[in-house]
Amino acid sequence: MSFIFVALGGALGSMARYAVSLIPVKTAFPVLTLLTNIAGAVLIGFIVGVTGVRGGVSNNTILFWKTGVCGGFTTFSTFSLEAFHLIDNKQYAAGGIYVVLSCACCIAGILCGKKLSALVKI
Repeated sequence: MSFIFVALGGALGSMARYAVSLIPVKTAFPVLTLLTNIAGAVLIGFIVGVTGVRGGVSNNTILFWKTGVCGGFTTFSTFSLEAFHLIDNKQYAAGGIYVVLSCACCIAGILCGKKLSALVKI
């Protein structure tokens, strides 16, 4: 049964990721992937904060949100490919900035999500 929850969450996360990719942005910098990963980090931080503090949340619900939705929504493989392309195209500064921003902002996003979860009454 756990696989079904992961699959359903993954489908929703993947559809949301695809929807973000349709936003018309004209830049060589992979801003949509960066923003998607930051949003996913905030979401998973929020989920961890809500489920860790409040308890009583089923394992299937946690699998649905963390593994399914967040896993389907965030884009580490796309991030890695885009960072590689920037560096491979000798755009070293942009590649370095992208890697540092992605890591730093996503870690900060998890912290923000956990802090936001403390504000929610569930």
